Amino acid sequence: MASDIPAELLQLTYRADLDLLVGRWTHEPDTSLLPGAYQHLAREALASNCRYWLQDIRRRVVNDPPTTRWLLADYFPDMARRLGGLRVAYLTSPALLAHVMADPGFKPLKYYADKPYQVHFFGDEGAAVAWLFGL
Repeated sequence: MASDIPAELLQLTYRADLDLLVGRWTHEPDTSLLPGAYQHLAREALASNCRYWLQDIRRRVVNDPPTTRWLLADYFPDMARRLGGLRVAYLTSPALLAHVMADPGFKPLKYYADKPYQVHFFGDEGAAVAWLFGL
């Protein structure tokens, strides 16, 4: 995959003042681009040793179940191990949130109770950031 594809798809900003890695997805990607984009995210997170991620996916319209399974089974556990824990807040549109929650593989917050990583979905950025830091 070309190295410039993730930057076009995923704009990453590390907020040192909050120790927060913000990813803004610019459009709905072809699913073949998702692993590369997540590897780009991993590199940035490891470079800043940041385990708090806000992922703005409001411009995306569908959830890819195979990618979600890969994230939950492999990617998030690996990143949590490498970073000493991981919290990911996804900022979604109402339509995408309904789609995600309707998926039979959707994992509610209680699923993560014994995991080294947590993932939660929000429609409000302030609420997402507050959850990330336990406020």
